Amino acid sequence: MVTLADRLDAMTRPGELYTRLEDGTVQCYACAHRCRIKPGRRGICQVRFNRDGVLYVPWGYVAALQVDPIEKKPFAHVLPGSEALTFGMLGCDFHCSFCQNWLTSQTLRDPAAGIPVESLLEITPEEMVNLARRSGAAAIVSSYNEPLITSEWAVAIFKQAREAGLLCAYVSNGNATPEVLQYLRPYLDAYKVDLKTMQDKQYRQLGGVLQHVLDTIKMAYDLGLWVEVVTLVIPGFNDSPEELWEAARFLVSVSPDIPWHMTAFHPDYKMTDPPPTPAKTLLRAAEIGQEAGLHFVYAGNLPGRVGSLENTYCPQCQALLIERRGYIILDYRLTAAGTCPQCGYKIPGIWPKDPREVRLHGWGYPRPVRRLITP
Repeated sequence: MVTLADRLDAMTRPGELYTRLEDGTVQCYACAHRCRIKPGRRGICQVRFNRDGVLYVPWGYVAALQVDPIEKKPFAHVLPGSEALTFGMLGCDFHCSFCQNWLTSQTLRDPAAGIPVESLLEITPEEMVNLARRSGAAAIVSSYNEPLITSEWAVAIFKQAREAGLLCAYVSNGNATPEVLQYLRPYLDAYKVDLKTMQDKQYRQLGGVLQHVLDTIKMAYDLGLWVEVVTLVIPGFNDSPEELWEAARFLVSVSPDIPWHMTAFHPDYKMTDPPPTPAKTLLRAAEIGQEAGLHFVYAGNLPGRVGSLENTYCPQCQALLIERRGYIILDYRLTAAGTCPQCGYKIPGIWPKDPREVRLHGWGYPRPVRRLITP
C-alpha cells in the first residue's frame, strides 16, 4: 500500500534553497528555522528532506486548488473585485494549535492530519497558468499550507504566470529568510503576513520566533513587495490592548501605509476553549491601529457587523473609496492612477488599470468559490 509519505516523497526534485555542509548534511534556508538536515532525515516542515546529501523539495502537485475572491486572502489593496487561483501543497514549519488549514499544513507531523493519497493532483506550471486564464483569474496565490517551504515549486509557476500577465502572491506565516525573499522577489508581487502575537513566548509555542516574523515584514516591504498584515484576534491569547498597541506601533515604524487586518477567531483544531471573537473586540483592536497612526485598518470575518471597517477611505480627506461587505465590492471610486477622486491623494496598493473593469456586486450577491480540490 502506498502511503501519503511515499507519494509525497516521489513528487519531489532537488531544491535550490540550501547549502551543502560536511558529512552529507545540508542546511535549508527556505524558512528561518534554517534546518541542518542529515542524510535520511527531514526538516521541521517534514516535506523537505536529505537524500544522499541532496535536499529534495515538493514538486509537481497540488493538494488544494480553488478560484475565489482575492479579498479572501485577505488583500484589500490588490486588484479589488478580482479572482485568484489559489493553490496549496502540504506541510508547514509551524504547528499552530488554532490552524484552520491543519489537514494540509500538519501532514506528516500530526497523525490525525493528512488527506487521501488519491486526492493529490499532479499538475505542471503550464497547466496551472492555463487554468488560471481559463477561469478568469487575475492572480495566482500560494496558500493553505506554508508557501515558503515550497518556494521552488511556486517560482516555477510564478515565472510563467508573470509572462501571462498574472499577479503572484504569497499568504504566509512570515517565517522567512533574506535568501528566500531575494529568491522570490523577481516573481512575487504581494506578500500577506500573519502577525500572530507580539509575545515571543507565544510564538515559540507555535513553532516560531517573533523577531523572524517582524524582520520578514520589514524585509518584504524594503524589497518593494506589496505587504499586508493579518492578526487573528484570539480572546485571551493576543487581544490585550497592550499587545495590540505594540503590534500597531511596529507596523507604523515600517510604514503607516501597510494595511492591517483584524480577523475573528473561531474554535478549530486543538484550540477549542476560547469563544469566537466578538465584533466589539475587533472594533477596539482596529481603533488602536488607527490611533497608532496606521492609514488602513480593516476588520474581517464578520461581514456587516464591523461598520465602516470593511471599507477603504482616503487618509487625507476621508472620502469613501472602496465599499465592501465581506468579499463583495459594492462601490469602487479610485481613479485609473490609483488616486482619490476628491483630493488626488495617491492611495498605496496594486490597482486595476481601468476602474470600469472592477466587478461590483449588489447586497447579498453570492460571489462563488469554485473548488477544484477541497482544501
